[in-house]
Amino acid sequence: MKKALVLLSGGVDSSTLLFYVKQRINVASVYALSFLYGQKHARELDAARWQAVKAGVKDHRVVDISFLGELLAGAGCALLDPDVDVPDLSELDRDARSQPPTYVPNRNMILLSIAAAFSETLDISDMFYGAQAQDEYGYWDCSDRFVKRLNNALALNRKKPVLIHAPFASMTKAKVLGIGFDLGVDYAHTWSCYRGADKPCGTCPTCVERAKAFRENDTPDPLS
Repeated sequence: MKKALVLLSGGVDSSTLLFYVKQRINVASVYALSFLYGQKHARELDAARWQAVKAGVKDHRVVDISFLGELLAGAGCALLDPDVDVPDLSELDRDARSQPPTYVPNRNMILLSIAAAFSETLDISDMFYGAQAQDEYGYWDCSDRFVKRLNNALALNRKKPVLIHAPFASMTKAKVLGIGFDLGVDYAHTWSCYRGADKPCGTCPTCVERAKAFRENDTPDPLS
């Protein structure tokens, strides 16, 4: 594999994936793509930029599609709507955790579609997506089944089909974190918290999941 594109959000999973592609798969030329999609804060994009430089990617683009924030304003999404608070994980019952209020309607399909178009333009056949099997809550567009069906659609391309790889889709965050430790990923330059304050809140869904992953690896989180 000579070239590959990595979707890089700046969180634990995508940052680990970036170094996984560089070091484990040994891809010679790695490109990275990040998105400003109208989220309430962009702390993770600073982390994405740092990780891209650290990994020595060939090119890192941050694509502004912030119109999505306005377009999807009526969805009641806690990541987009300023009038909707980000919930603590403890506030979500079992039914809410299957598709929590932090879900952004069809976001991942939109991002992957743009990334596939960019990959095709660069003559890149392999694209990497950091989907991971959440322990406490879930999103349908992070599932292995979602990736397989999207690949079925992309395979219809008659000249330059792009294949999405999601090597962490069946892994817990603790497992992903363990891989990252082996690869030397610096998690002090990642961001997970949905609230985006000066320090992680520690109680939103992604903060709880991150903390659990570090505990299971018997390693303190450098952001705590």
